[in-house]
Amino acid sequence: MPQTTPTEPSRRADIAAAIAYLVDNYADQPSLEDVARIAGIHPHHFQRTFKASTGVSPKRFLQYVTIGHAKTLLQGRTNLLDAAFEAGLSGPGRLHDLFVACEAVTPGQFKCRGQGLTIRYGVHDSPFGRVLIGVTERGICRLGFVDGDDEAAAVQTFAEEWPAATLIDDAKTTSAAAGKAFRFALQKAPNTAPPGLDVVGTNFQIKVWESLMRIPRGGVVHYQDIARAIGQPTAVRAVGRAVGRNPIAVLIPCHRVILKSGAIHNYRWGTGRKRAILAVEAAGRE
Repeated sequence: MPQTTPTEPSRRADIAAAIAYLVDNYADQPSLEDVARIAGIHPHHFQRTFKASTGVSPKRFLQYVTIGHAKTLLQGRTNLLDAAFEAGLSGPGRLHDLFVACEAVTPGQFKCRGQGLTIRYGVHDSPFGRVLIGVTERGICRLGFVDGDDEAAAVQTFAEEWPAATLIDDAKTTSAAAGKAFRFALQKAPNTAPPGLDVVGTNFQIKVWESLMRIPRGGVVHYQDIARAIGQPTAVRAVGRAVGRNPIAVLIPCHRVILKSGAIHNYRWGTGRKRAILAVEAAGRE
């Protein structure tokens, strides 16, 4: 019987702290001992714990947390999204294979979303910080990172996004959904069925979100690429707004969209977190 690591899920918050420290201090090239001290884990166990949680070693993660990382990814991949669209949905282990139950609605209907719907929600630890997850009978309808320690504000924002829904605080139920989401996102369970998603948005938003799911793991594209892919090459600003309103972090990978200059910015849940997620994906891809 395979051994289970004693650090998951009990150590997720500690690993999140280590990741945040590496993102903020990568230029100083902190030692393994330095980062292990931040995590509160003995250096002897830290490397194994970090890899068990993220899928990559601390050293490899640090290598990819650089300002020039996005530019490196972009070399030779200017048609990445076009190629993904041409290839279609293939390979059960890819994030862009996620099944999404989408509902395109009118602006008026969008304001009343959630009517007659019951959503269970909870706040849980992840390798990238605390997350709030909402789940319906059809799948995950919300997965967002908590800003600082303000869980009440995160719940309030969530409630405002589903004004007509019945919300039930049920962390016991949502814990399984959160665990499955990050195991799949980090490719720790590549042969399992992907989590189902249940998203509601305008027709334009859904087109943008679907295009995000076609970006291969470890790759990045520009906002212009998304606009062109959905057949509206001049709608770059509107694409940016739709990307910013993505309700499901990591699984609908809005973190893979960057500026044409290669700069990593404007992530709904923080630039540092975006850089960390990209680094984990790129390091695990090789």
